[in-house]
Amino acid sequence: QVQLVESGGGLVQAGGSLRLSCAASGRTFSRYAMGWFRQAPGKEREFVTAISWSAGRTNYADSVKGRFTISRDIAKNTLYLQMNSLKSEDTAVYYCAANGLGNPGSYLGHYAYWGQGTQVTVSS
Repeated sequence: QVQLVESGGGLVQAGGSLRLSCAASGRTFSRYAMGWFRQAPGKEREFVTAISWSAGRTNYADSVKGRFTISRDIAKNTLYLQMNSLKSEDTAVYYCAANGLGNPGSYLGHYAYWGQGTQVTVSS
């Protein structure tokens, strides 16, 4: 089992920045690829970004490329999402997730463990 707890969400103006964190506990954090997904009201949960277990590979949705950066600190068992140049369409609940396959894929079904989510609201 892997337990994931997100934090860092909040209300920010368009053009602003936020950094989300995801604290992991349980099984060896370093063996899992980690991802961020988001779900806006009335929409399906969608892939945002992911990072391989070694942090050597990353994967981004086109909508966030150049604005968001994913990183992980193995020693702290923590995953991060730095979000810059935020837009109103980034408003959603953001979830971190763990993928036992090790690759930073975008397929939601490959992620076995999920956090409870943190709300990000971008005002225009």
